[in-house]
Amino acid sequence: MKLVLASASPRRRELMALAAPAYEVCVSDVDESALTAPDPAALAQVLADAKCAAAAALRPGDVVVGCDTVVDVDGQVLGKPRDREDARRMLDSLSGRTHRVHTGVCIQAPGEQRRFCVTTEVEFWPLDAAERDAYLDSGEPYDKAGGYGIQGGAAKFVRGIRGCYFNVVGLPVSQVHRALRSMACWQALGFDESD
Repeated sequence: MKLVLASASPRRRELMALAAPAYEVCVSDVDESALTAPDPAALAQVLADAKCAAAAALRPGDVVVGCDTVVDVDGQVLGKPRDREDARRMLDSLSGRTHRVHTGVCIQAPGEQRRFCVTTEVEFWPLDAAERDAYLDSGEPYDKAGGYGIQGGAAKFVRGIRGCYFNVVGLPVSQVHRALRSMACWQALGFDESD
């Protein structure tokens, strides 16, 4: 039995190493555009469930962690920007405001499952056009939900957060760790109480 992360995100892979001492990666194809939910937090959970189920089908008998992060401003989901104009629109909508970052998590093991969504509130300072455009020029916004990476150049935009910082990066480390430790599979994976 192996622990498997169902994600291609390099940031999520780094964070998973903080949550568990050893894991492998299995990325599966999920058509995210076909999935819907009544609100952004529920959408994050639906996406996480789908990614977990798809990877679990490829890795039966293993413990699979699937997750997805959604940025929410006033109930509107901000995904990864399509282009520069889309990224500009997203940053402008976040400027001087508080938004929410939801990460849905689904952990599937033989005979047990844990599902949960973690929400963090992030407040941005008002952004002027020069700093916004410099960030757009950096190339950083284009592969990130909401068009920004709190762990990178957008750190200077953040006035404050309420909740888990790592959740905003892409994986709520402590919550995932505690969920895994609460499952019967933890010891079957070869981990102990000190891990």
